[in-house]
Amino acid sequence: MKLDSIDLRILEALRLRKLEQAGIIAGYHARLAPRRVAAFATVLVEVTLASHRQADFDRFERAVAGIEDILACWAVGGGVDYILKLVARDIDAYQRLIDRMLAAEIGIDRYFTYIVTRTVKEDAPLPLALFAGG
Repeated sequence: MKLDSIDLRILEALRLRKLEQAGIIAGYHARLAPRRVAAFATVLVEVTLASHRQADFDRFERAVAGIEDILACWAVGGGVDYILKLVARDIDAYQRLIDRMLAAEIGIDRYFTYIVTRTVKEDAPLPLALFAGG
């Protein structure tokens, strides 16, 4: 592909390298159509820890970081400590994962499971217009 002067001006205006170096652009990825790859269950899990010292949070977060089935983990305020998003081949596989997490004694006191039945909206782009003109 040969870039013309308009393409080059667009690239110059975007200044991607500068934005990458500043940490504003955190990375790039390919968006897969996961249901075309394999059948799986998406599960959201609310987790409450038994104890709330910094060491307890650190232990849980280290454990979660090492579990590839967990796609996202958010520390949240409110009635629970964390919300996890994970995938499993099926519900039995999900339960085996939770059983392993409980056996590992990473501080889980309670957990509540929500099986995703249909994705309505996911990974929408950040609405940059909300931050303009601050």
